[in-house]
Amino acid sequence: MNREWSELNRSMQLQLKKRETFDAAIDTLLQLRSSLMEQMLLFRETVSAEDFCAMPFPNAQGYHSKTIAYSLWHIFRIEDITVHSLIAGDQQVLFAGDWQKRIGSPLITTGNELVGEQIVDFSRQLQLDELYRYMAAVDSSTAQVLQSLSFEDTRVKMTEEKKRQLQALEVVSEDESARWLIDYWSSKDVRGLIQMPLSRHWIMHVEACLRIGSRLQPGAPA
Repeated sequence: MNREWSELNRSMQLQLKKRETFDAAIDTLLQLRSSLMEQMLLFRETVSAEDFCAMPFPNAQGYHSKTIAYSLWHIFRIEDITVHSLIAGDQQVLFAGDWQKRIGSPLITTGNELVGEQIVDFSRQLQLDELYRYMAAVDSSTAQVLQSLSFEDTRVKMTEEKKRQLQALEVVSEDESARWLIDYWSSKDVRGLIQMPLSRHWIMHVEACLRIGSRLQPGAPA
């Protein structure tokens, strides 16, 4: 794991546990996310449109078995879903801004249900400029929600009602590779959702994207 990201994440996790360091935890989290977002923006400048859809590790076990385009969609759909449907209890950014149509995505889900060439085909359908605008909109909305939270808010647990409402939106596939997500998120409190997916999930996928990008560089080992 990138040392800077690892240290920021570790500091944030510790700060998040105490009322007196909670505000510092949010600041640290935003700093971590800013650094990760900077790397994601760099992909747009350094990775070709073709390589955004490439899958150099198709048979690997791990996040690097995907494509960069898919990974970015997946990161921000999961964040949009958890922040707005579970934490804030308001409308997801995807729906508020008609982003599905703008991005050209055939899905409103997280994409967990896709495998192999389905991931490549999905990636090729995405309008990257619009995807990046969606990412920015989700990131901005998440920052607002995080900055509005109190230490007490982080102890709030997910309710069965929120779980039912999320299921009704059909933003998580019923496929067995995806449906576990709703139970996973619903088992957490707000602090747990901050820890995963609002921080560690970003790190794991961005590092996987870096690994994908490295393999696609000219002269990289086959």
